Amino acid sequence: MKTSNEKEDIYYMKEAIIEAKKAEVLGEVPIGAVIVKKGEIISRGFNKREQHQAATAHAELIAIEKACETLESWRLEQCTLYVTLEPCPMCAGAIVQSRISRVVFGASDHKAGCCGTLMNLLDEPRFNHQCPVSSGVLAEETGMMLTDFFRRLRAKKKQKKEHD
Repeated sequence: MKTSNEKEDIYYMKEAIIEAKKAEVLGEVPIGAVIVKKGEIISRGFNKREQHQAATAHAELIAIEKACETLESWRLEQCTLYVTLEPCPMCAGAIVQSRISRVVFGASDHKAGCCGTLMNLLDEPRFNHQCPVSSGVLAEETGMMLTDFFRRLRAKKKQKKEHD
């Protein structure tokens, strides 16, 4: 039996997956995020790096920015960030700086994950804020979205190369 926290985590991760699918429709890497405070989604975000041609247009940063606007504060205390892929160092830094209370992610990122895979910047005692992490929530589904996306992208590039 799943605990209420596990049920909530699954519910909100499914909301983050909805955001990831929006990114995929635009040809972006399918990563989505939602920020929840007191049981209410206060912001949503999905990758827009290609669309904006901006290295910082990650799902987490977009969601953090919108949450700050919603709360009219840079402090996102009592907020939980749900994201389909483990945050990178840039996003982990923004999580620490915004004082997010908890992070829940789906798939681990073996190339850039900084919430436990390569390192854990959210549990770094030298920072003035630490943040608990729950990993692997709907990991198979979130991981498969990314695997399928990159498989299709490689096939498309191969096909284009063959036609050139």
